[in-house]
Amino acid sequence: MNTSITREAALRIGLAARALEVSPRELTLALAAKLGLPLSETKLAGCSVELLREAMDGDGGICVAEKEDLKTAVRLLWGQGVTGSELPTIDPYAEGDMPRSVRLACASNHGEMLDGHFGSCERFLIYQVSADALRLIDVRPTLEADHAEDKNVARAALIADCDVLYVQSIGGPAAAKVIRANVHPVKIPTPGPARDSALRLQTSLANPPPWLARVMGVTPPSFERLVTASEHA
Repeated sequence: MNTSITREAALRIGLAARALEVSPRELTLALAAKLGLPLSETKLAGCSVELLREAMDGDGGICVAEKEDLKTAVRLLWGQGVTGSELPTIDPYAEGDMPRSVRLACASNHGEMLDGHFGSCERFLIYQVSADALRLIDVRPTLEADHAEDKNVARAALIADCDVLYVQSIGGPAAAKVIRANVHPVKIPTPGPARDSALRLQTSLANPPPWLARVMGVTPPSFERLVTASEHA
């Protein structure tokens, strides 16, 4: 069953199982009965004390009487205080916080690394990038998308609110689906820290290349200079 969950979700379940003094397999089976498969960070983040109690006390479940143990386990399932978690910390963000910014998705398999292929990465790191600010605003697991009829369409939908996608590689048909979602795919073949790539994008916002200017909805500086010159000719 562990093949149906990400490493991060498995880590959280393992730590929660230790807090409840049950085996990871027993807790995984109980959670799967309530939340359905595949288990993901997103589903675990929606777990409550009452839901966990029902899962543990259900048919074939394991009776857990201590409410404090349940509270501790739920916090671990949410990812709070998880030692060894590889997920980066999300920065506070509300829509409209960063005017004239773009939203970047980075394909990732480990921590805050840009090291994933579009069709197989475990998650997308979502950055909001402006000329003077950079924030990691979301981490989106891809596991559930892979159970869709067309996983590439589902993965594109997962990042449809983004403007730019950075990936190590992406096939032509998948790239076409990303473009149809109004996201501009860019290949970054060499793996490295995602934040470094986001910072490089940030430095180009003041003088964007034509493709980025189109994404931002602004006139490329080179075209502005050409118009200005023609007006003064």
